[in-house]
Amino acid sequence: MNMGAEVGIVSSIGKVVGAKLTQNEIAQINKLVEAGFYLNPSDFIREAVREKLSAIKVIECRDVDYKTAKREVAGYFQMKGEAYASDASTDLQLDYELVCQIMDDLEKEGKMETS
Repeated sequence: MNMGAEVGIVSSIGKVVGAKLTQNEIAQINKLVEAGFYLNPSDFIREAVREKLSAIKVIECRDVDYKTAKREVAGYFQMKGEAYASDASTDLQLDYELVCQIMDDLEKEGKMETS
Protein backbone atom coordinates (compact mmCIF):
# COMPACT_ATOMS: atom_id res chain seq x y z
CA MET A 1 0.00 0.00 0.00
CA ASN A 2 1.51 3.31 -1.06
CA MET A 3 0.96 5.85 1.72
CA GLY A 4 2.68 8.68 -0.08
CA ALA A 5 4.56 9.78 -3.13
CA GLU A 6 8.09 10.94 -3.66
CA VAL A 7 8.44 14.63 -4.51
CA GLY A 8 11.69 16.20 -5.63
CA ILE A 9 12.65 19.80 -4.91
CA VAL A 10 14.80 21.44 -7.58
CA SER A 11 15.88 24.90 -8.58
CA SER A 12 18.06 26.11 -11.41
CA ILE A 13 21.05 26.53 -9.10
CA GLY A 14 19.97 24.16 -6.38
CA LYS A 15 20.00 20.49 -5.66
CA VAL A 16 17.17 17.98 -5.84
CA VAL A 17 16.02 16.88 -2.38
CA GLY A 18 13.53 14.06 -1.93
CA ALA A 19 10.59 14.33 0.42
CA LYS A 20 7.86 11.79 1.01
CA LEU A 21 4.39 13.29 1.32
CA THR A 22 1.06 11.64 2.02
CA GLN A 23 -1.57 11.39 -0.70
CA ASN A 24 -3.67 13.87 1.29
CA GLU A 25 -0.83 16.41 1.38
CA ILE A 26 -0.25 16.02 -2.35
CA ALA A 27 -3.99 16.43 -3.05
CA GLN A 28 -4.07 19.64 -0.99
CA ILE A 29 -1.02 20.99 -2.83
CA ASN A 30 -2.54 20.09 -6.19
CA LYS A 31 -5.75 21.95 -5.27
CA LEU A 32 -3.70 25.06 -4.54
CA VAL A 33 -1.89 24.67 -7.86
CA GLU A 34 -5.19 24.20 -9.71
CA ALA A 35 -6.58 27.31 -7.99
CA GLY A 36 -3.63 29.29 -9.35
CA PHE A 37 -1.86 29.98 -6.06
CA TYR A 38 1.29 28.17 -7.25
CA LEU A 39 2.75 27.32 -10.66
CA ASN A 40 3.28 23.67 -9.74
CA PRO A 41 3.88 21.46 -6.67
CA SER A 42 7.60 22.28 -6.68
CA ASP A 43 6.77 26.00 -6.51
CA PHE A 44 4.62 25.32 -3.42
CA ILE A 45 7.33 23.25 -1.75
CA ARG A 46 10.04 25.87 -2.40
CA GLU A 47 7.82 28.57 -0.92
CA ALA A 48 7.01 26.40 2.12
CA VAL A 49 10.72 25.77 2.71
CA ARG A 50 11.54 29.49 2.39
CA GLU A 51 8.79 30.40 4.87
CA LYS A 52 9.97 27.81 7.38
CA LEU A 53 13.61 28.88 7.07
CA SER A 54 12.74 32.54 7.55
CA ALA A 55 10.70 31.67 10.65
CA ILE A 56 13.57 29.89 12.34
CA LYS A 57 16.47 31.93 13.64
CA VAL A 58 19.78 30.32 14.36
CA ILE A 59 21.35 32.36 17.09
CA GLU A 60 25.09 32.66 17.18
CA CYS A 61 26.20 33.38 20.74
CA ARG A 62 29.13 35.70 21.18
CA ASP A 63 31.90 34.70 23.55
CA VAL A 64 32.17 37.60 25.99
CA ASP A 65 33.27 37.75 29.60
CA TYR A 66 30.69 37.98 32.38
CA LYS A 67 31.42 41.64 33.20
CA THR A 68 30.90 42.73 29.59
CA ALA A 69 27.76 40.63 29.26
CA LYS A 70 26.37 42.03 32.51
CA ARG A 71 26.95 45.60 31.32
CA GLU A 72 25.21 44.82 28.00
CA VAL A 73 22.24 43.11 29.65
CA ALA A 74 21.79 45.96 32.13
CA GLY A 75 21.93 48.48 29.29
CA TYR A 76 19.49 46.43 27.23
CA PHE A 77 16.86 46.44 29.98
CA GLN A 78 17.43 50.14 30.71
CA MET A 79 16.78 50.86 27.04
CA LYS A 80 13.84 48.45 26.58
CA GLY A 81 12.20 48.83 29.96
CA GLU A 82 10.52 45.43 29.84
CA ALA A 83 11.57 42.41 27.82
CA TYR A 84 11.93 38.68 28.12
CA ALA A 85 15.27 37.06 28.85
CA SER A 86 14.94 35.23 25.53
CA ASP A 87 14.62 38.56 23.69
CA ALA A 88 17.74 39.90 25.38
CA SER A 89 19.59 36.70 24.60
CA THR A 90 18.63 36.87 20.93
CA ASP A 91 19.19 40.60 20.48
CA LEU A 92 22.52 40.64 22.32
CA GLN A 93 23.65 37.27 20.93
CA LEU A 94 24.37 36.01 24.43
CA ASP A 95 23.76 32.57 25.91
CA TYR A 96 20.24 32.36 27.36
CA GLU A 97 21.39 30.78 30.64
CA LEU A 98 24.00 33.53 31.05
CA VAL A 99 21.35 36.23 30.53
CA CYS A 100 19.10 34.56 33.12
CA GLN A 101 21.97 34.40 35.64
CA ILE A 102 22.81 38.06 35.02
CA MET A 103 19.17 39.05 35.47
CA ASP A 104 19.06 37.17 38.79
CA ASP A 105 22.28 38.89 39.89
CA LEU A 106 20.98 42.33 38.86
CA GLU A 107 17.77 41.69 40.78
CA LYS A 108 19.71 40.64 43.92
CA GLU A 109 21.78 43.81 43.61
CA GLY A 110 18.59 45.89 43.38
CA LYS A 111 19.46 47.09 39.89
CA MET A 112 16.59 45.30 38.19
CA GLU A 113 13.07 44.18 38.99
CA THR A 114 11.74 40.95 37.53
CA SER A 115 8.31 39.48 37.94
